[in-house]
Amino acid sequence: MPGVLDGVRVVELATWGFIPSAGVALADWGAEVIKVEHPAHGDPMRGLVSAALTPPGEQPVSYMFQTFSRNKSSVGIDLTTDGGRDVLYRLVGSADVFLTNYLAPVRRKLRVDVDDLTAVNPRLIYARGTGLGPKGEEADTGGFDLASYWSRGGVAYVSMPEGADYPPPMPGAAFGDLQSGLYAAGGVAAALFARERTGEPQVVDVSLLGSAVWGTAPHIAASSLFDIDAMPRGDHQKAHNPLSNTYRTADGRFVALVMLESDRFWAPLMELIGRPDLAADERYVDAAARRDNSKTCIAELDAIFATRTAAEWREVLSRQRGVWAIVQSPDETRRDSQVVANEYVTRMDIDDATAMTVARPPVQFNGAHPGARPAPELGADTDQVLLDLGYGWEELVQLKVDGAIT
Repeated sequence: MPGVLDGVRVVELATWGFIPSAGVALADWGAEVIKVEHPAHGDPMRGLVSAALTPPGEQPVSYMFQTFSRNKSSVGIDLTTDGGRDVLYRLVGSADVFLTNYLAPVRRKLRVDVDDLTAVNPRLIYARGTGLGPKGEEADTGGFDLASYWSRGGVAYVSMPEGADYPPPMPGAAFGDLQSGLYAAGGVAAALFARERTGEPQVVDVSLLGSAVWGTAPHIAASSLFDIDAMPRGDHQKAHNPLSNTYRTADGRFVALVMLESDRFWAPLMELIGRPDLAADERYVDAAARRDNSKTCIAELDAIFATRTAAEWREVLSRQRGVWAIVQSPDETRRDSQVVANEYVTRMDIDDATAMTVARPPVQFNGAHPGARPAPELGADTDQVLLDLGYGWEELVQLKVDGAIT
């Protein structure tokens, strides 16, 4: 089944995680994504592997590069050469979208900025990702998600428990990159729609900082309205609604309850777990009483949840209608029955001996589930892409002799 972006050609001139993750989403949605890399060293993400995750004597697999560049083609072009730049211009002339996270000074130096490429292709949608946005005194400053998104964007602050010595580590590599990349992919899709309606192309801008601002929107609204730093932090012992809290099980796991309309669920839940006396207790008889006596109510629930394992609670809680979840590891999440049923992940064979599970973008269209093709070797598709552009073999040989392509 064709994807919703079938027939759309995307040229990606980007490194690391942010904008390449947008390319993965667009590729999964059906676009042809051609990754342009320096012919000698390519995207530095190619070399990002963890020694701690590579058994001795085994060939490391760059699961990071596979995550951010699967389902793409790779063309090796040296843009510092006149021949290489001409190749890019011809490639851009055939494209619908250009993705980049190169900083403005580099784009100007390489002559791949907005005016350069729209002169080649007036219908081109130019999408650029930055750390801190395209305007302001620091527009040309580089950024990574740990700095621009997690730290400067306030996400680390609102994630830090009261009284903690340090902010928590960012929850996983490229956490902010992936959120921001999906925003960029959505922006490109909207720009394609606008071009179909009006005939006019768009310049799409997404930054790591702007993505963090969006992600902390309730905190920003509250800080402006009440002159505070952020919304009050959650505290297990002080939760106003004891049924919107997390509890430790007998085997050291955690159960998250999210029963916001607690009066609907309190009495049935207490009956189910064998404590109807708590439903009749004046201290906990309704939401207001539980709020006023939240500390003792939470202590009661702490004691109750500590009597059963996570597996036992999974069985018990499945017999009532309130929302809940076991806190899972990513390994458990990839095996989760709902994740599997909805094909949110898929198996990707790297070679005959190696396979990995990769996550799909969370947006699906008509229930379609695209396959996963491993990330390409550096320059693996240079010859075929250029031949399709009309280059002859003699021209390709000369470009390679000149060092313009790989």
